[in-house]
Amino acid sequence: MTIKRIVRFCLLPAALLPLLSCAGSQHAGDEKYYFVASNIKLPYWETAKNGFMRGISAMKVKGEFLGPDSYDPAEQQKQFQQIIKTKPAGILLSAADASLLKGDIDAAIAAGIPVVTVDSDSPGSKRLFFVGTNNYEAGRMGGRRLAEILKGKGNVVAYTMPGQANLEERLKGYKDVLSEHPGIKIVDVIDFKGDPRVAFDKTQELLGNKKEPVDAFICLEASAGQEVAEVISRAKITDKTIIAFDTNDDTLKWIQQGLIAATIAQKPWTMSYVGLQMLDQVHHNPPKTLDGNFGQDPFSVLPDFVDTGATLIDKNNVGAFLQARESSKAQ
Repeated sequence: MTIKRIVRFCLLPAALLPLLSCAGSQHAGDEKYYFVASNIKLPYWETAKNGFMRGISAMKVKGEFLGPDSYDPAEQQKQFQQIIKTKPAGILLSAADASLLKGDIDAAIAAGIPVVTVDSDSPGSKRLFFVGTNNYEAGRMGGRRLAEILKGKGNVVAYTMPGQANLEERLKGYKDVLSEHPGIKIVDVIDFKGDPRVAFDKTQELLGNKKEPVDAFICLEASAGQEVAEVISRAKITDKTIIAFDTNDDTLKWIQQGLIAATIAQKPWTMSYVGLQMLDQVHHNPPKTLDGNFGQDPFSVLPDFVDTGATLIDKNNVGAFLQARESSKAQ
């Protein structure tokens, strides 16, 4: 029997409630936590940073949110390696390239530094657990909406970045749903290297291909969807479908205007805040060893996956989403 160790944030069991405690008295003055991401100038990561810093302030400890300004896995690895040398209390990591960072994550664990992955996992590493979206189910969510819109027939192009575990899981979710609709085919999977300009240029190129026209575009991360919408808007085309990811302002604007059909909203603020609280608890109350197979241990003190949830946003609920987002800023 396979035992799934998935904790949904909205249904955290009583055993995990102490992990969300912010009791300031247990913290040392030099205690410091890091969050390492990539492409951190994106609005998505600004939201994640806000959640992380809110937790840092509540715990009255030191914290730093960093990573390369662009999508640069090698630079992220370099920064992660430098942080390990400082022996921090713990590290939250969104792995831009899961395989590239595996050895470094394992080295941190061997040095007694807790590492929790957030947003993008490195499941082959010895990271303690993952906090974020069930990316496979998020892909299935997008796939179901796409199949509904296309009515079972059409050519689809996907924009992604190979090697990033969360994007690969989303693509698998899409593919599994679309396999039930043989008339819908993913004709190309484009590595746009995290560069919006590449997404823009490639979309222009695809629209010029009259031999094999593209009916729909699926964008598996935050920045590509708005670029695809911009190109289609300039071309005054109205018969293409775009399913985006995340809730950048431009993405939401295009939803309101009807050019992006839907986007998948994640909870980066929650990932960061909850991930930090749980990481802090591990630092102060560590398991017997950090080098354990917590995902396979049915009596583990740690989960393997904390699912923070995802929501499909379209023209019907985008207004309510924007109102809720503004309310959260006032908290």
